[in-house]
Amino acid sequence: MSPLSTLLLAADTGGIEEGQRIISIPHHELLVFWVEILVLWSGARILGSLARKVGLPSVVGELSAGLVLGPTIFGVLWASGFDWFLPNGETAAVQSSLLLGVGWFSAAFLLVVAGFETDLNLISRLGRPAILVTAGSIIVPFAGGLVVGYQVPEQFWGDEAERLTVTLFIAISVAVSALAVVAKVLSDLGLMRRDVGQITVAAGMANDLIGWIVLGIISGLAVSGNLSVIDSGLTVLGLVLFLVGALTIGQRIVDASLRAVRRDGANLQGALTVALASMFAFGVITQLLGVEAVLGTFVAGVVLARSRYQQAEAAHVVEDLTSVVFAPLFFATAGLRVDLGLLRGEALVWTGILLATALVLKFIGAYGGAMLGGLSNREGLILGAGLNARGALEIIIATVALSLGVFNQTAFTMIVIIPLITSLVASVGVRLLAQNLEGSVAERERLAREEALAKNLVVRDGRILIPSEGSKSSIVASQVVHFAWPDAAGATVVAVNDAQGNEPDLEPITNTMFGRDVEFVSAEDTKAAEALVAQSKLGYSIAAVGIADHGGAVLSDLADDLLSELKIPIVLVRRARNTGNRLPGIFARALVPVAGARSSRAALELAGNLSANLGTQLMLSHVIYQDAPLSSGGVGLVDRIRDAAIANSKDAAERVLANAAAQAQELRASFETETRFAPSVSGEILRHANQIDADLIIVGAEVRRLEGRAFLGQNVQAVLDNAPQTVVVVVLPGE
Repeated sequence: MSPLSTLLLAADTGGIEEGQRIISIPHHELLVFWVEILVLWSGARILGSLARKVGLPSVVGELSAGLVLGPTIFGVLWASGFDWFLPNGETAAVQSSLLLGVGWFSAAFLLVVAGFETDLNLISRLGRPAILVTAGSIIVPFAGGLVVGYQVPEQFWGDEAERLTVTLFIAISVAVSALAVVAKVLSDLGLMRRDVGQITVAAGMANDLIGWIVLGIISGLAVSGNLSVIDSGLTVLGLVLFLVGALTIGQRIVDASLRAVRRDGANLQGALTVALASMFAFGVITQLLGVEAVLGTFVAGVVLARSRYQQAEAAHVVEDLTSVVFAPLFFATAGLRVDLGLLRGEALVWTGILLATALVLKFIGAYGGAMLGGLSNREGLILGAGLNARGALEIIIATVALSLGVFNQTAFTMIVIIPLITSLVASVGVRLLAQNLEGSVAERERLAREEALAKNLVVRDGRILIPSEGSKSSIVASQVVHFAWPDAAGATVVAVNDAQGNEPDLEPITNTMFGRDVEFVSAEDTKAAEALVAQSKLGYSIAAVGIADHGGAVLSDLADDLLSELKIPIVLVRRARNTGNRLPGIFARALVPVAGARSSRAALELAGNLSANLGTQLMLSHVIYQDAPLSSGGVGLVDRIRDAAIANSKDAAERVLANAAAQAQELRASFETETRFAPSVSGEILRHANQIDADLIIVGAEVRRLEGRAFLGQNVQAVLDNAPQTVVVVVLPGE
């Protein structure tokens, strides 16, 4: 019988009239239920917090709460109170069903979050070391688990057990790791983005994914009863079809739903509705297939995380609710079933055997894979220790086996002890082994780039929106963002058709952005701004717009409309003059006027990344307005005031340039700095660009309104109007 069986179990008490579908639960049973929830949740939160304070995963404390409140401690110290808290007799069926329902509902949320953290692209990009570590960390302990599981005495079997199902459940219990616990340990130690951390996470993801697939298969085998080849084959086939369908048809349905709910912008409630609907629907499908519903919720999490229309805020709400409410309830409920009093005699011996099998063989498999993959001895030791962390998956495996009658209560307790101890060993082991860990030069450079990227205002991993009517400026805009933005950032090109409905030639943009994830959508010329604003609400971090050069007012109507409506940063690009049909080559030298404003920092972000990727030489220039001669040393009051102002301006300029230089250095840019005094800031920018033979000017601006139209400031407008070079303006929306 499914662990999610309804409260009709209470029919055994004689309290349901014939034909009744929904029963009323007596007041006392409801009171006991709410006390159970309050005490279990509070205890789990308190002990979980204490575990974190001493450097252990919160799951250790949350499981311990169930142990403390279960028969092991509470039942021994205060038997009468324990009987009230977890009653036997006539009300036991109702009480157990209520707790089971809460436990499995909590498990569903726990597995959705695990799906959020599973990156199939990362798994598919595994290098040779990670593949070998993954294979070793799964195959070696699984093989050992098969040998040990086959020897487990029948006294630990459940009522519906067969030797094959017992063996398989034990093998998968000792073989897999817990991604959530592994990630928590690495995150606490600052190893998540290290090379060894990435391999550990990737192997942990693969462990989780393989574990859930195998759990689905062996659960189906157990449910089919007689373990016939036909029934088992149908179960496996159904599971495979579900996985394929979920990642294809299901992905399209989820994408379309998430896109629909955010067509008017961010919609937290709509995104949560889609997330929960996906979770419930996928759970129903897997339950119908004879596989536990939690596998379906895990796949739902993977599908939701893969959608480009997913709203990060919705995922954070689900993660926070799970972390604060559902995970503590699930682990505490699981711990409540553990009776350490059962672990005596032969049961204690077999617990030690299973624990040793899990710890030693997982370590050997991961370490051996690391050595074969060419990793260092220390990295192999860290991988062996880190992948030994177990958690939710092992507990759910044990819970499923208990609910299906494969394990009895003693075997369940034997298995649940494993994640408690292995998580403790993994936390301490990784902490000791990772002290003063030095990475390669390439790794240190990568970490420095990632740290700089995390501080950025505009150059991030988010998707790029590029409207284009086929103009040369829009092609240059795509060129600029392609070389300045991370490779992981996808792009959507909106093809703006002309008045006759003809599509522009976007092949140059396709060629320019070769290797990047690019999609193309169409919009009519008369509704281009409306279509682009609607598109931007689907989730973009930046828009790159090529603007026409008509001499004087260079901002086109489309760019003006976008500046007024878009709530995301915009990169405006006006291509160089006097180049005919020729597109600019790789930018060799760029002038970047810098100041203390946020927009200036944003412009330097773009310039710095362009320099790091292309080798563009940057001139960071700070222009100070000065209409008097720069000579000093006068004796009059006016002269002394002027000299003081010059000195203050120089000090301010030095601070601005020092900050800009530090930012450029973090971005690995090639740069020089210079302070210039001039009566016209824009004029000096133009002169300076010509003097250094720059082919690119990059400036920052914040949009304002002037006579109902977008205005970027006199200096920026003058540069756009008069500079012969390609001009890039990074525009931040008003705060």
